[in-house]
Amino acid sequence: MNDLGSLVQQTADRLAGQQVGAVVAGLARGTVEIRGAGRTGPGTAGGPPGPDTLFEIGSVTKVFTSLALARLTLAGTVTLDDPLAEVLADALPAGVTVPAKGPEPLALRHLATHTSGLPRLPAGMLLPSLLSPNKPDPYAHCTADTLLTGLGRTRLRAAPGRSFRYSNLGAGLLGLALAHRAGIGYGELVRREICEPLGLKDTVLEPSPEQTARLAPGHTTGGRPVPAWHLADLAGAGGLRSTAADLAVLLRAQLAAGPEASGAAGEPAEAPERSGEAAPGTELAAAIALTREVRHRVNPVAWMHLGWLGHRLHARQGGHLQIWHNGGTGGYRSFVAFDPERQVGVIVLANTRRSVDAPGVRLLRTLQTTRATFPGR
Repeated sequence: MNDLGSLVQQTADRLAGQQVGAVVAGLARGTVEIRGAGRTGPGTAGGPPGPDTLFEIGSVTKVFTSLALARLTLAGTVTLDDPLAEVLADALPAGVTVPAKGPEPLALRHLATHTSGLPRLPAGMLLPSLLSPNKPDPYAHCTADTLLTGLGRTRLRAAPGRSFRYSNLGAGLLGLALAHRAGIGYGELVRREICEPLGLKDTVLEPSPEQTARLAPGHTTGGRPVPAWHLADLAGAGGLRSTAADLAVLLRAQLAAGPEASGAAGEPAEAPERSGEAAPGTELAAAIALTREVRHRVNPVAWMHLGWLGHRLHARQGGHLQIWHNGGTGGYRSFVAFDPERQVGVIVLANTRRSVDAPGVRLLRTLQTTRATFPGR
């Protein structure tokens, strides 16, 4: 039988042959299935991971940072076009100015769409990252003072708004700027603006002792444990921990927003989920729509939303819409993707430093093209 649970379990089992442990979630037209395989530790150490196992989600954090931007924009706390220099005006060290190039100032929307022109890494980190790519906890020193002082020595590679250049520095500065404007820390900002409205219990910057006990330790590709990462004030670029259960709620909210929010014409869409309970994210619906209304074209078939990357497959591949983000830290990999037209989505979390993108994409395409059977339908 081609049921959703079996497809998800098959993906998890295949991943277990390459990862220490992995958790996979599949969403399809109102149904959610989550399966784990492998173990949280090497060899016989640790139990099997599951829906409530925490993982470092790396750059999937950027989706939360950009959704927080949309929330604060709709609340009137900021605007998408607020210059970074204005938002951080009273936080910049004496004599430090935000770099500029071209007619537009570097604005918050540029940070969320990777069109700021900023380099990928903070000042002084490129050479060490090349010489020591496996350095433990490489961002731990990225305090606000270090980041903002380094910003004064940074040159933009392109004029803001001109071209797509992926930047961890830009996303981290966005999280720092939003938290500064809100007057709270980044972790508290995510909790207030996203986790509380959605009911997410395990998406955190600093896990509690109970959550730490459920955190799957990270590993190298060879299965050696590695220390956790702490991104300090660059947290908006990749500092969150989360679970497949929490991320499934986030994707349900994204799917409930429907295909119209993506602004991408395509094949007739499936109807958004209709179940006995209200879809999550009602309070965030307008913010989710805003994140997907903003689009910066990357190439003829791909674009950047606020936080999410999007592309449409060639007609010979089905012409399906895929909106996604992946992530990676020293001992973890993550992949989250969905298609609001077909009302399907995929989450893959693993505690090994090996990409999970390909298995995630395969499962997503299977859900997009296969009329799988789902419980209760």
